Amino acid sequence: MNEVTTIDRTQREYSQAAKDFLARKPQLFINGEWVDSSHDKTLDVEDPSNGKIVGKIVDASDKDVDRAVAAARTAFDDNRWYGLPPMQRERVMHRFADLLERDADLFAELEAIDNGKPKGMAGAVDIPGAISQIRFMAGWASKTGGQVINPYTMPTGTVFSYTVKEPIGVCAQIVPWNFPLLMACLKIAPAVAAGCCTVLKPAEQTSLTALKLADLVQEAGFPAGVINIITGNGHTAGDRMVKHPDVNKIAFTGSTEIGKVINKNATDTMKRVTLELGGKSPVVVMPDVDVATTAPGVAGAIFFNSGQVCVAGSRLFAHKSIFDDVLEGMTKTADFWSPRASLDPAGHMGPLVSKEQHEKVLGYIEAGKRDGASVVMGGDAPASDGGYYVNPTILANVNPQMSVVREEIFGPVVVAQRFEDLDEVAKMANDTNFGLGAGVWTKDVSAMHRLASKIKSGTVWGNCHATIDTALPFGGYKESGLGREQGQAGFECYQETKTVIIQL
Repeated sequence: MNEVTTIDRTQREYSQAAKDFLARKPQLFINGEWVDSSHDKTLDVEDPSNGKIVGKIVDASDKDVDRAVAAARTAFDDNRWYGLPPMQRERVMHRFADLLERDADLFAELEAIDNGKPKGMAGAVDIPGAISQIRFMAGWASKTGGQVINPYTMPTGTVFSYTVKEPIGVCAQIVPWNFPLLMACLKIAPAVAAGCCTVLKPAEQTSLTALKLADLVQEAGFPAGVINIITGNGHTAGDRMVKHPDVNKIAFTGSTEIGKVINKNATDTMKRVTLELGGKSPVVVMPDVDVATTAPGVAGAIFFNSGQVCVAGSRLFAHKSIFDDVLEGMTKTADFWSPRASLDPAGHMGPLVSKEQHEKVLGYIEAGKRDGASVVMGGDAPASDGGYYVNPTILANVNPQMSVVREEIFGPVVVAQRFEDLDEVAKMANDTNFGLGAGVWTKDVSAMHRLASKIKSGTVWGNCHATIDTALPFGGYKESGLGREQGQAGFECYQETKTVIIQL
């Protein structure tokens, strides 16, 4: 078992800019302005590195939600955004990205304080990723268009027929707590590029960077009401957004359980829906790999972001001939992934996001032990001064019926299993209700392509894991979601297609 109790997990002092932001009055960003809530209810902002309350945010009321949706509705209906020349809308979006780039260090710090991820990781992954979402989608504002189509059943020259692409309308966008800023920009960017207006609600656990983003919305020059940002609980504010009659589309990233509820509620008014939900991603290691270089990559697939990743490589399938070597190689990464406070510059993995998540992950580990799993590494929580840390954990001797194998843990816990041949491992990989991501490690190009075709997953990575690019569509099979985000497909999810037929 990995011993990491000697690490100093004391959280570092915040910058003055972060302190100033945390001290701001809890407000909502509606119709281009910071406004007070209709009531005085707030939620605590907690630093998961030490469990301390460091600020407050508004717990939005139904009236607050209605006001935000009304602002977006008015902005969309009077065409103040979509009616602008595409070049102008693109320029505003690029200015938005420029401002985020300017304030990157503060955003990385706020993300670390709020979520628990290392500031260095946020600065290297989350902030650049958010900027790329905005820049890529900005280009689509001027690249969209329809088609002139010759009818099939009518004589040539009797009608002129074509299609046009139009924005869906008002979008309710709800983002998770694992990549708060990145997910916010991933949602906002295609919506406004398509000409929609939006109401964004970040997760109640991690709202800081979305609120700070509202400052940049003002500064970039978006017309009032185009982007509204509210905070609050999912079961109240989020539910009100989903059911609101003036919302045309819902985009949600989060658990499969909540996604199913949202999808059912959306049918009442036939809202358009994009859902990016849970995962239990398989990682297949074939017998021909160089274990010394592969094992650290497999470890990173699960331990990155404390395993709080929808595509985390949480189910490892290593060929029986190298199984023990792969696990031994992964255990050698224990010191690298030992959890530290989020502002510790030496950290690569931080605490889990909350006490609730901490207890959930430890509960899964204990359940795995009770069911007969053996702990190869970790399996416990290191000593800390109130932080929500879990040591990187490898469980072996598991079977497909165990909860640790079947259910999404969303923590730094991987379950390891042996396999003998390609067809067997493809079947094992698909033995899940999820289908978001999968990884294959091999030097055999044929095996790579064969497995990529057999595994039922929205994305299959080869000799890497969780490599995401803004230009590439992302989404899931089965219970991992509906629709796609990113790329042209993600942009088109915010458009309707209209057919026009004119008799000549």
